[in-house]
Amino acid sequence: MDTVKLRVARPARDLDAVVRFYRDGLGFEVLGRFEDHAGFDGVMLGHPGAPYHLEFTVERGHEAPRAPSEDHLLVFYVPDPEAWSERVHRMEAAGFPPVPSRNPYWDSNGKTFEDPDGYRVVLQRSAWSR
Repeated sequence: MDTVKLRVARPARDLDAVVRFYRDGLGFEVLGRFEDHAGFDGVMLGHPGAPYHLEFTVERGHEAPRAPSEDHLLVFYVPDPEAWSERVHRMEAAGFPPVPSRNPYWDSNGKTFEDPDGYRVVLQRSAWSR
């Protein structure tokens, strides 16, 4: 299969707040921004060279809804215990405490964090398996 890249795109209520969560907490970099592109402002966050990034947009004059449930997740698998602990500490130091997961499975080997729009990110302390 050719190299496939993934962009996860969704609306946000406050771009600055979302950037703080994903940049300062999770360590993503701002890869790009745009303003007033047909009434939308946006930011792309990710890691240079990674096959994925996240795009958040704000539509001028429209307030985006919060996450429809507590089980809308992005899950990042971090198999190295030290690297996992560093990532959890970074989230907490940035002011984002863990929250109980809606699905207790994620609490058994991970920590869940909620972004400003109610969407959740799990830092899972295990390797990816199929």
